[in-house]
Amino acid sequence: MVAASRNTILRLINAAQHSACPCHSCSPAHPHSQIHALNQLRNFATPVNAVEKEYAFEVAASNLRFGDGVTSEVGMDLKNMKARKVGVFTDPNVAQLVPMKTAIASLEAQTDLPFEVFDQVVAEPTEDSWRKAIAWARERDFSHFLAVGGGSVIDTAKAANLFSAYKDADLMDFVNAPIGKGLPITKPLHPLIAIPTTAGTGSETTGTAILDITSRSFKTGIANRAMKPVLGIVDTHNTESCPTAVHISAGLDVLFHSMESYTAIPYTERVPRPANPILRPAYQGSNPVADIFSLWALQATVKYLPRIAKNRDDTEARRQMLLASSFAGIGFGNAGVHLCHGMSYPISGLNKKGPKYKHPGYVTDLPIIPHGVSVALTGPAVFQFTAPSSPDRHRQALAIFNSTTVSDPSVASIPDREIGAYLYEAIARFLDGLGVPRGLKAVGYQTSDIERLVQGTLPQRRVLDLAPGIGDVIGSDGSEHLTRIMECSMEY
Repeated sequence: MVAASRNTILRLINAAQHSACPCHSCSPAHPHSQIHALNQLRNFATPVNAVEKEYAFEVAASNLRFGDGVTSEVGMDLKNMKARKVGVFTDPNVAQLVPMKTAIASLEAQTDLPFEVFDQVVAEPTEDSWRKAIAWARERDFSHFLAVGGGSVIDTAKAANLFSAYKDADLMDFVNAPIGKGLPITKPLHPLIAIPTTAGTGSETTGTAILDITSRSFKTGIANRAMKPVLGIVDTHNTESCPTAVHISAGLDVLFHSMESYTAIPYTERVPRPANPILRPAYQGSNPVADIFSLWALQATVKYLPRIAKNRDDTEARRQMLLASSFAGIGFGNAGVHLCHGMSYPISGLNKKGPKYKHPGYVTDLPIIPHGVSVALTGPAVFQFTAPSSPDRHRQALAIFNSTTVSDPSVASIPDREIGAYLYEAIARFLDGLGVPRGLKAVGYQTSDIERLVQGTLPQRRVLDLAPGIGDVIGSDGSEHLTRIMECSMEY
């Protein structure tokens, strides 16, 4: 507590002296004039005028069912869908827990509903783990799929479903460009039902699936509306056995899903306008519908995640975080995420060969920076960088962290140019309260790693192109800004 208090005081002093500086943790040798030069770079970037901008947005989300104990209905759902044979996906841990046992009992209660179980999904899936799951599914001719687990399980089931329909396709055919070919999905996929056991990824609502490209030490994925589940069954009972560390990491994912989607470039600024509606990306930029879901999720997460961190048996907090996870999923599933997620992919990917950090509270023998933690490490610096793009939206986020409204004089009186510094402090304070590692150094990265982290971020164009200050300008790939943000995320 003393250390946190001391750091908070130092950050506030630094913010008062250098309100335009996008990181408070940089050493005194990092002068304010360098940040002024960085902002000049942004000002001199060439606006995108050469191609037609987007003029429409779409809203797509899975059907959702919320309730205590609704997992027991899944057998009836599949029977109602006239399932011929069901492929059930889970991981070795969830396979032993109540959510999976309840789902299996529900399937067994139905007559003539054959199913097979794949229980070898790994946390933070890789190319190899996906290929194994895909090969298993391709051999069995399933008519329907069921995923019971966290985002890793649901994402793996999505991939197995996709490549069961495209039996001759290679994994990279649909992986997001420029890493893969990013081909459109034109065939109908089989129905997938997702039952989340964590309150974080929102994968039950989206057509996004993420994997770790181990050969390149970063994550990427496939994002297409065709992959979204037909139904997400959101059951409060299913997070009862979730460890506190997993609750926190999953909740951080909700936090930054909501903040990034709310502050992404507006959909009307995205380029190019698709020549055919099938080419319109799932991640479209902020829009009026996504805004509603993202803001609600942000408010709920700021209120209830600290309660779960203190007491994971807080039923009301768990219920609200499950709602927030799905709401944020609808928000980012239609608007997209940007810098925190883009930079998180090499942060977690390089860890396996670099720092080999293993986060406390996770049941694994392998190095792991949980996804939500990897996203949060750059959060304070990211939103100080993006604040000038939309001061009003960042002011709204600041008000939520401060448990007040934008009309409160303590928020309303802050000049637009200083919103970023105040939001940096609010996010840092929130993360402190959850015990999140205090920057990249805390998980083992050094300044010498920054170039590799930036190089691992640059291919993530799917999300970088939605980042204010990067996605809405041309003439640069954004590497200067990414480098500065990484430097300012080393510690706080």
